[in-house]
Amino acid sequence: MGPHYLNRFFTPKSVAIVGASEREASVGYRLLLNMQEAGFKRGLYPVNNKRETLLGLKAYPDLNAVPEDLDLVVIATPAPSVPGVVRQCGEKGVTSVIIISAGFGELGAEGKRLQQEVLDIAHRYSIRIIGPNCLGVARPNGQLNATFGDGTIKDGSLALLSQSGAVCTAILDWAKSQDIGFSTVVSMGGAADIDFGEVLDYLATDSKTTGILMYVEGIRDARRFLSGLKAAARLKPVILIKSGRHEAGCKAAMSHTGAMVGGDNVFDAAIARAGVVRVYSINELFSAARVLANNYVVKKDRLAIITNAGGPGVMSTDRAEDVGVQMAELSPASIAALDEVLPVHWSHANPVDILGDATSERYQKALEICLKDKNIDGILVILTPQAMTNPTQVAECVIEGAKSSKKPVLASWTGGARVQEGRNLFANSKVAHFSTPEVAVDAFSFLASYTQNQILLKQIPSPTDELAAPDVTGARLIIERVLSEGRQVLTAQEAKAILAAFHIPVNQTIKVSSAKDAMIAAETIRFPVVLKINMAEFSHKSDIGGVRLNINSVQEVSHNFMEMESAIKQKYPEITEVGMTVEPMFKSPSGRELMIGVVRDPVFGPAISVGLGGTMVEILQDNAVALPPLNAYMVEQMIAKTKAAKYLEAFRQLPVANKQALVDVLLNISTMVSELPEILELDINPLIVDERGVMAVDARIKAETSHQLGPYSHMAIHPYPHQLIQHHQLSNGVNITIRPIRPEDAVMEKDFVHRLSERTKYFRFMQAMHELTPEMVVRFTQIDYDREMAFVAVTNDKSMSNELGVGRYMVNPDGHSVEFALVVADDCQCMGIGTRLMKTLLQTAKAKGMSFFEGEVLAINKPMLSLVTKLGFSIENIAGDQEVVRVVKDLRQ
Repeated sequence: MGPHYLNRFFTPKSVAIVGASEREASVGYRLLLNMQEAGFKRGLYPVNNKRETLLGLKAYPDLNAVPEDLDLVVIATPAPSVPGVVRQCGEKGVTSVIIISAGFGELGAEGKRLQQEVLDIAHRYSIRIIGPNCLGVARPNGQLNATFGDGTIKDGSLALLSQSGAVCTAILDWAKSQDIGFSTVVSMGGAADIDFGEVLDYLATDSKTTGILMYVEGIRDARRFLSGLKAAARLKPVILIKSGRHEAGCKAAMSHTGAMVGGDNVFDAAIARAGVVRVYSINELFSAARVLANNYVVKKDRLAIITNAGGPGVMSTDRAEDVGVQMAELSPASIAALDEVLPVHWSHANPVDILGDATSERYQKALEICLKDKNIDGILVILTPQAMTNPTQVAECVIEGAKSSKKPVLASWTGGARVQEGRNLFANSKVAHFSTPEVAVDAFSFLASYTQNQILLKQIPSPTDELAAPDVTGARLIIERVLSEGRQVLTAQEAKAILAAFHIPVNQTIKVSSAKDAMIAAETIRFPVVLKINMAEFSHKSDIGGVRLNINSVQEVSHNFMEMESAIKQKYPEITEVGMTVEPMFKSPSGRELMIGVVRDPVFGPAISVGLGGTMVEILQDNAVALPPLNAYMVEQMIAKTKAAKYLEAFRQLPVANKQALVDVLLNISTMVSELPEILELDINPLIVDERGVMAVDARIKAETSHQLGPYSHMAIHPYPHQLIQHHQLSNGVNITIRPIRPEDAVMEKDFVHRLSERTKYFRFMQAMHELTPEMVVRFTQIDYDREMAFVAVTNDKSMSNELGVGRYMVNPDGHSVEFALVVADDCQCMGIGTRLMKTLLQTAKAKGMSFFEGEVLAINKPMLSLVTKLGFSIENIAGDQEVVRVVKDLRQ
């Protein structure tokens, strides 16, 4: 693989600033000054047609006058002049442009037209753009500061990505006061071309970046955004602030779920799936960065606190309760060991109060004992300056003690001058220090969230692989029939038919339109029965008195039918016929009422929620939200987050509920919304769960005609592409499977590359390589099926190794071509495996709408060149490179 296509933005050899100026109040002046102050020693070219020189540099009237080829052009001229400057960039062969200027998409119709004109010119010349309306880009390590922020930016290992220039400057200002540096700063601005996803891709493999901080306001392309987040979060911590938290993204009038599940909790569910930690302030952003940068790993969230003062210990415990961190329970062995080394009046519990006269030795022993306790996942050490305690000495002991353990040790030295020296020691150690204990507890909670979200990140469920196959075709036909009648809302009977098609237990429902029909239906079902209004106009039946329970005779059925019919017609004179349903009265003395809902988020697509149900559902406001596709692990995690989780356990006279049945329902709902893009909203309320199983007693579905472009394009997360699995038999009789790669293939993939001969490894990677690094294993096995694909050829035959070959492609930035790579095990060559893998890749790329399939091959790799020739590729020489050729196949033919 050559250098990343965004490289010229971050490591340019030559930069032109169009609109550079000596007017101190101007953006062009600050850009030029920042570049000079950053020490950019390579070609720096100010462009201004009114000046001969600017800040001691020769100025040029336009880009054509600049004598050198340019890697990067920064534009800071008024918006109407920008299309002309971008055209000049194209004519000069510049492919990387930052547009600082405002006055585009954010300014209404004229601005949008101007923005489109710029993009059309850029596409014509293959130019990529950051901006418009942005602060710019900085790379302190490369002496690049192409921003108009105030002053220099310190070099460091954190990347900062911000949609807002103002927030970007606020974060940079705060970081300066804390002496925090950055590897890269990118202000995205209008993101008309390059968006978050592409910059995240670059940072994911950037060796200078160990963690990524983000400020997000809105997302244009959910798939690309989540895909970039996942790629980065697999390799390094990503911490994100999102503004506009309380804006309801889903305004669904008919749906209980829509009233409770807005854009913000769907956003939370999305980024949790991407392995990212969300924070809510700039202070928290850096707290999380500080603790995640140390590469700590926690299994759970059980925190122990060691303190020399009771008050801060209590405050920290309160904070732990607020943010959902568990206070660890000390083991009997730890309590006995602490009794041996602490004064008799120590707290005998967590927080471990080692008293105001604590010496450094007391701190050291307490820390040592707590680090050995298996019930503890992390430790916060608090020190308040007291006469008997030496803060610097204690800091040295804590730093030393922390070295022997993988568990995170956080510190909070509270106070002023007396503790400053200790704080300075922490700054250069593995122990993350925080100014107050509460902020330290928050940081530990981010660490626990990060661990949990990293597990979620590795989950790649198939839409239908865990349960019996549903009747997708039947369900779709019912929905299409409803839509063809000009309705969006399904009747209860129709909604239950859809649930039944996906193996969700429903009680029998008989549709009736007269008192006589109702009497016959009730006698058929057996008493007691329930009578319900069944009309699309009345979504919430109980709100209009449209539900009558526990009816025990034919006379009662008739009486209730006529009473409800009369009340409806009186209130709504335009209604001539009142439709109802008769259902068996579902009785379960031990039943718990839950609600499952689905809403269609405008950004992230379908979102599933579960929580306490019944008539008080809006008041209870209990819901956990997740994005499909889901698997059993994710569903269990989702249920655990609800108040309903405790309700499902045994209590008083109630036996424990059948949680597996609930898990199965949620898995089936996940499959339903994955396979049926027509479903806009769904409520099952109540879903009754008892020790025997589940029953969907009432259901509502709202649908619309689907206009999706391809399978699962209505979803932000692409499921495991089950439909691409193929089975073949080799000429020697061995059965093989060719399937998309999965995260759990990591060990197999590492072993496969290890077994390759040095020659085969050289052919594949074009460099001498012994083993895959842990980062490469992650990158190769945890892929985004939407914009890349990797197929492994595997067998269970004992005469051969498990993995026989692997082929992969990655969609190029142009969006219509892919770059491929292929390798087959040395002892499996000439068996047709490479041909089968290559054909599978070609078919998949073509089905994705790709136009060109290309790759670079070593000129001495004769077997590969023979294979691609046989498959109709053209072979092209690369200018100035004798060792590598380019092979291309046009997929449009």
